[in-house]
Amino acid sequence: MKSDAIDATHEFLVRYGGDTFPRLFTSARGTVVTDRTGRQYLDFTSGQMCATIGHNHPAIVDALHRAGDKALHFFSGMIPEVVAELGETLATKWMPEGLNKSIFINTGSESNEVALRMAKMYTGGFEILTLGGSWHGITGGVSAVSMASDRKGYGIPTPGVFVIPEPNSFRPYIPGATEEEAALANLELALKMFDMQTTGHGAAIIAEPVISAGGVLVPPKAFMQALRKAADDRGMLLIFDEAQTAFGRIGTRTGAEHFGVTPDIISMSKTLGGGLPMAAVSTTTAIEEDIFNKKFAFYTSHVSDPLGAEVSLAVLRVLEQEHLVERANVMGRYLREHMETLQQKYEAIGDIRGLGLLLGVELVEDRNSREPAHELGALTTRKCFEKGLSMNIRRRPERGAVWRIAPPLTVSESEIDQASEILDAALRESLDEMTRRQ
Repeated sequence: MKSDAIDATHEFLVRYGGDTFPRLFTSARGTVVTDRTGRQYLDFTSGQMCATIGHNHPAIVDALHRAGDKALHFFSGMIPEVVAELGETLATKWMPEGLNKSIFINTGSESNEVALRMAKMYTGGFEILTLGGSWHGITGGVSAVSMASDRKGYGIPTPGVFVIPEPNSFRPYIPGATEEEAALANLELALKMFDMQTTGHGAAIIAEPVISAGGVLVPPKAFMQALRKAADDRGMLLIFDEAQTAFGRIGTRTGAEHFGVTPDIISMSKTLGGGLPMAAVSTTTAIEEDIFNKKFAFYTSHVSDPLGAEVSLAVLRVLEQEHLVERANVMGRYLREHMETLQQKYEAIGDIRGLGLLLGVELVEDRNSREPAHELGALTTRKCFEKGLSMNIRRRPERGAVWRIAPPLTVSESEIDQASEILDAALRESLDEMTRRQ
């Protein structure tokens, strides 16, 4: 490889949107990733929200060896023993009661494609309601129901998609209303609009329990319960996309458990694979029986692969053995306390929100106007990286500038202390630099 390896990426790799870094990386363990120069960084994104038990956990490495000794891949009709065990584990220990039928695929986009195909076949409909700010994937069908991505330049999206304005207590659509009142009023209006426009072929409502890419927005419980009723009233299915909220990230087994709402279908991905491509969809026996009789199919070359199943079982065992679901609440409170201390120090921190170890910190020009501080967010994020902290900034003109902070559930107090010190220094330097420019 060329001595200046980053030049090789420009010469030989297709570049894509999103965060990019000026160095190549060589290894990762726990909360720390290391670049080609040997420099270490705290990863407070958990590797794109995936490595909930930490990078390269020994249990994951052992699972990879087990798969290598037994089998990495089979023909899709040959169900590996370990896949059957994973299905049983999800049904009996992790999913809400009744969601006991699962299919295993590779990515979050795939899992949501499966979920939508299930809903369309079961109901005979095609119309989908989705929340503003949502991110459900990048492939054809689910890109049409993803509202936090740039939708320009890719042709005509799948028809039949309707948007429900997302609840946002920091930027309410109805000034003066309570968080719950504003959320329910938005939903009522969106449903009225849908009922006026529907062709009578409703299929599903799809929602993230925490709207992550849209700014780490946590809907009121009454809103999620109202989604359940809205789906039932219209003969539609309710889908929860739990790519980020399942398996302990928010301090419960699932977002469904936190909200006390059982959907008809749950899609899972990131947190199931611990850093490897692994995804699943769980639904009820009745839905599975119905779509099976209608000849439901979702074939890929890597459906029900034993490699992913071995790793997923290892991840779920570690979550149990190390009590990481409960720990997410404890460490989440510790992290939030640090962010609240910074909020008292800096007027630019307008809001802190989230659940467990999925926090959103919104930056503003001032707290009265709540104008998004996009330049400050970008500058601070760059300075954090230079000081050894990798984190994610969500910058959308209509949704503010929000740090999405989500370290592995294994993060230590000392690592949170260190990250907070870096954030403090980076924010202070950024504010000073912007003041000097004026």
